[in-house]
Amino acid sequence: MFKTDICNLLNIEYPIIQGGMAWISDAHLASAVSNAGGLGVIAGGNAERHIVEAQIDKIKTMTTKPYALNVMLLSPFADDIIDLAIEKSVPIVITGAGSPGKYVDRLKEAGIKIIPVVASVALARRMESLGVDALIAEGTEAGGHIGELTTMALVPQVIDAVSIPVVAAGGIADGRGAAAAFMLGAKGIQVGTRFLVAHECTVHPAYKEMVIDAKDTSAVVTGRSTGHPVRILKNKLYRQYSEMEKKNAPMDEIEALGAGSLKKAAVDGDMQFGSVMAGQVAGMIKKEESSKDIIEEIFTECESVILKNFKMVANK
Repeated sequence: MFKTDICNLLNIEYPIIQGGMAWISDAHLASAVSNAGGLGVIAGGNAERHIVEAQIDKIKTMTTKPYALNVMLLSPFADDIIDLAIEKSVPIVITGAGSPGKYVDRLKEAGIKIIPVVASVALARRMESLGVDALIAEGTEAGGHIGELTTMALVPQVIDAVSIPVVAAGGIADGRGAAAAFMLGAKGIQVGTRFLVAHECTVHPAYKEMVIDAKDTSAVVTGRSTGHPVRILKNKLYRQYSEMEKKNAPMDEIEALGAGSLKKAAVDGDMQFGSVMAGQVAGMIKKEESSKDIIEEIFTECESVILKNFKMVANK
């Protein structure tokens, strides 16, 4: 039922991509997702080449299935990471925080599929014109760096604007969200926040606990005044951001507050002054599970929801 164009394009069993979360999405999580039939993703983040290379080498010993490398184009090491992806024959590159335009020809020549993350129709059209293979349309409900449009509004507009497959992201954590994405015309879904609590996710245990304890209003946005909004779970860092923005603090001071804060949370376990990035669906997540169970549960529920609603229509 769920064999979509994305499955055929990426050679995966389920049309689900695991979000590329810096300091979190490593070979352990990515290989577990890939082995379970989805597309596991290693996050490059702001890491130097040797760190990313170690993760690529590790995942090759943990799975024979396709995986992807997420490249944050604002990283000072982006050129090095693209070179590394080509040298290591990474099958799929997902890009964010910019345009992969200057890399497309080289990646294509190396046989690497390219999937940019977009937050607007204009950017989606520009990415398609570059010759990328698919798009991830990410709504503002997502954790981490976000745009303005909601997933429900963004996804159908992007789908109408391009002819390549579109994956829906932002605010999807269960089969109901997946069913909604497919009804909007998406060929796949990207899930980040729910994989934070996968058994195979090596994020600090306190981070997982904070996600599981989250309520519907726990996910908030910081840094809007800087033009680089980030969604995190409410804590003392958030309150510091709020106070600085209320006082119209200089942009460089606000940005300095966030420097290194994700590592504080994900690696060091500082849940008060670390940036606990998570999406608005955090309040829906109540238990730790294996990546395999997460994927199977999402698609079992998705199928049930779709079939139930088709039956309702048929009964009329």
